[in-house]
Amino acid sequence: MRAKKIISVREQIADALRSDIISGDLAPNTKLNEHQLAERFGVSRGPVRDVILKLTKEGLLISKDNVGSSVNSPLTPDMQKLSIALRKKIEEFAAKQLIETVTDQELDHLDSLIAKMEELFEAGEFTELTKTDIAFHQYYVELGGGDSLLNIWYPIVIRMRMNYHRIKNADKLVDEHTDIVNAFRARDYKAAVEAIRKNIK
Repeated sequence: MRAKKIISVREQIADALRSDIISGDLAPNTKLNEHQLAERFGVSRGPVRDVILKLTKEGLLISKDNVGSSVNSPLTPDMQKLSIALRKKIEEFAAKQLIETVTDQELDHLDSLIAKMEELFEAGEFTELTKTDIAFHQYYVELGGGDSLLNIWYPIVIRMRMNYHRIKNADKLVDEHTDIVNAFRARDYKAAVEAIRKNIK
């Protein structure tokens, strides 16, 4: 059983703001007010500044001297296309690294994330569904390449999610992710690449 991760206050704030951006509650070009955010989360402005810096590095926010921070705009179609291509390459690389070493316990964890996605879809919790989808891919990218690969992959994926289109079919959602896990389980790299390419669009 995986140990429950202790989430810091800063990461809780970052997660809440990511959710607001992914859901559209914080629309593109919305200016962020440090004082209001500090009041909202019951913290000083220091942690808020740290979170703004973190989300700026992730590409969700834009910060400019003497102007402040605001929500970034969605990617242009050309940039979205490039991001999709880069993401596929990274995840295919991760699959190649882990295909012979992934454990039953790790595969079971991926299965549990698929089950959670299905539950969230049925509940209409689309923002949490998006975050769980990211967590599924993040898990095997980290397995395949550690922090070094994850640090390249994460900003690409989180920015792509600003262009997120609501998933309309639960069966397709489950099947596409299950195909990835089944390919890992079979140690079949070719099938893993095919499943990853089918899922990322």
